[in-house]
This record gives sequence, structure tokens and C-alpha cells, in this order.
Amino acid sequence: MTAVGFSACGKLSHPTNVDNEGEYVDAGPVTYQVQGSRQLNPYAPDDREFLMGVSATPPAIGQEWFGVWLWAVNQTGKDATTTDTFDIVDTQGNVYHPIPINTRVNPFAWTSQTLAPKGVEPAPPTAASQVSPGGGLVLFRLNDTVYSNRPLTLQIFAAGQTKPSTVSLDL
Repeated sequence: MTAVGFSACGKLSHPTNVDNEGEYVDAGPVTYQVQGSRQLNPYAPDDREFLMGVSATPPAIGQEWFGVWLWAVNQTGKDATTTDTFDIVDTQGNVYHPIPINTRVNPFAWTSQTLAPKGVEPAPPTAASQVSPGGGLVLFRLNDTVYSNRPLTLQIFAAGQTKPSTVSLDL
């Protein structure tokens, strides 16, 4: 069970490390939630649109595309900027960095944004907010060895934090 409370400034507070997707995690002044994570198949029609605007080399044999869909809310009383700095780490210490996605081509890609108080990312009624799983896509290229090195941990690096906030990913 996760404790949730109000801080002195009136912001609803959440932990900075959670064991399950779907739980809220604070990273700096912004609260994040992993809406879902999964392997992406570039040959599946439903996944092709998520991979638009990716100019990186496709995964080699023994690798795969892996998507993490995020949602964020600014629960403070002033503007706050979401981060664009994430990593995935496996239990062996292997670190995976996001693959850039051209946001002019891909409406599902996560982008750092300044949110007004109570503002959310992705904002309704954008494509990223309305298509399942309902979040902005952060794309990774993972080695297939991650299945032996579970659980995976998403690290969220917010400006001004000395340590990342973390979410254990379902895989």
C-alpha cells in the first residue's frame, strides 16, 4: 500500500519509487504514471503508427522495440515542465536510453512540455491521449536478454533531482 498525502504547499504527494505500472510517482514538481509498456512489432498494423518518425537503425537480431506510454500532471500552483530524460535499467545494470522520435511525424511521441497548474500531458484531445494506452510514447531498443534480467526499472530524471524517480515495469 502506498501512502499519499498533502505537502505544505497543497500539492498531492506521491512516492518517488513505485513497484507497479499504473501507480503515480512524483519526479520533481510533476506526477507521472506509466499507462503501459510492451514490445512493439514493426510489422503489426497497430504498432506501425507508433514507430513513425523513428530514424534510428532497426533492432538487430536479439533486440526489440519497447514502448513505455506516460501520462503526467502538474499538481502544483505554478507552471512546471515535464522531463524528457528517461532510462530503463535491468537487474544486471544494463542501461537503455530512449530512441529519438520525430514529433512532427509521430503524434504519439512524448515531448517535454511546460504544463500550467493542473495541466496534463498528453493533453486531451490529442492522438496520444485518445489512442490506447493513452499516454505519450517513450521508445527504447532493448536486448532480448532483458527477459532474463527482470524486473526492468524506468528511471525518470526530473530537473533538480539528485536521484531519479523509478517505476518497475511489467514485462
